[in-house]
Amino acid sequence: MLKRPKRRVGIKIDMTPMVDVAFLLLIFYMTTTTFKPPEKKQITVPSSHSQIDLPDVDILNISVTKEDSIFLEYIVKSEKEVKGKKEAVLDRVYEEANPQTLAETINRIRATQWGYKMRLVIKADRDVRYGTMAAIMDALQEMNIVQFHLVTELDTSPIT
Repeated sequence: MLKRPKRRVGIKIDMTPMVDVAFLLLIFYMTTTTFKPPEKKQITVPSSHSQIDLPDVDILNISVTKEDSIFLEYIVKSEKEVKGKKEAVLDRVYEEANPQTLAETINRIRATQWGYKMRLVIKADRDVRYGTMAAIMDALQEMNIVQFHLVTELDTSPIT
């Protein structure tokens, strides 16, 4: 005698609550995200075929404009007391420097903020003078800093 298979009952899952949660998360992230602040001076970087990513944390950004102005940008860690509790606060600091005092300024920042684990990122305009870049690299070499990142724009044309 053949047994009749049991008839399965279809399961229906209501997706409305999941969609609601997804949109609530989306709204939360959109309202709490801080975007990259605008640069103090606009810099047009040169192009290259390098695809190495820049570090995200512990960086000292050295920006050089086409007028040969040098700006240092870094993040300062500090503690503020809010409602009786100490909270860590990160503030973005911009300083103007010149090639003669660049080594002293970088040493001061490294000594007071991040120490020797701070990585240097140089973002120079493509029209900056060679002498300015040479002075910056001489200042870095004077401090025994031989590794730094140079920001370029990715060139998608084929290499010939």
